[in-house]
Amino acid sequence: MESENVSTARFFWVTVLNVLITVVEILGGLLSGSLALLSDAFHNLSDSASIVISYIAQRIATKPETPQRTFGYRRAEILSALLNAGLLIVIALFIVIEAVKRFMHPDHVNGDIMTVVAVVGLLANFISAGLLHAGSRQSLNIKATYLHILADGLSSIGVVITGIILIFWHVKWLDPVVSVLVALYIAYEALPIIQKTINILMQAAPDIDYDAIKKDITSIPQVNSVHHVHAWLVDEHHTMFSAHINCEDIKLSEVEPIYRQISKLLQDKYHISHVTIQAECQRGINEKMFDIDRD
Repeated sequence: MESENVSTARFFWVTVLNVLITVVEILGGLLSGSLALLSDAFHNLSDSASIVISYIAQRIATKPETPQRTFGYRRAEILSALLNAGLLIVIALFIVIEAVKRFMHPDHVNGDIMTVVAVVGLLANFISAGLLHAGSRQSLNIKATYLHILADGLSSIGVVITGIILIFWHVKWLDPVVSVLVALYIAYEALPIIQKTINILMQAAPDIDYDAIKKDITSIPQVNSVHHVHAWLVDEHHTMFSAHINCEDIKLSEVEPIYRQISKLLQDKYHISHVTIQAECQRGINEKMFDIDRD
């Protein structure tokens, strides 16, 4: 749905805009001698790849579950987000290296050409960011691409300001310094995405109040304890939860309503998507919540 995914048309126009920006900025960077403008161009080139990767991942993620992929293909978007954020870090390192070289051996920069081209790039980036804004709030995959474009917009602002200054004052060190600042911002935005995607891929426990969960579950009549708990994220929206509960010595038919009650509690209060509960009588009753029963 449009509310959950960015449409094919939006992906297409954002891709077209970024390809055009890249061509214009490469030509402008070569003509003006601006490293900041060339850095922005290569960043836009990576955006084009990022958008294509994001779109493909989004389409794959909507495929239904199969016997071979019982959780479906939702992790495709997480892998895409990690790849795109990692690409941002590589670009940032490249910009810093080139900026250091330019700082040591400064070249003349044509501020007029630099400013005009940067303004064109800035306008196109704002349009692209607007097309992806809604989807960026719901998907790490789209957010990674959205941040690519926002970083481009910020760098274009820096290039515009630099170009205007260079029109009036020939400050040779300004172009490489602005390039480094752009690179640092790119890395700053990419690192949290890398951290979050790696946590999801490593099945790190989501940020949930487990003590409150235990209190809520054990407040259910005939439930005495909770242990052997596992919780993990399939993607940023779907949390899986499994646990063993110790119940009174009751019939299996009496346990099933308890299962339903626990599932509803966890889904409604803690937004957990998938709940698996195993009932036991005495086995593991003295274990802590996260002590894993290895029998």
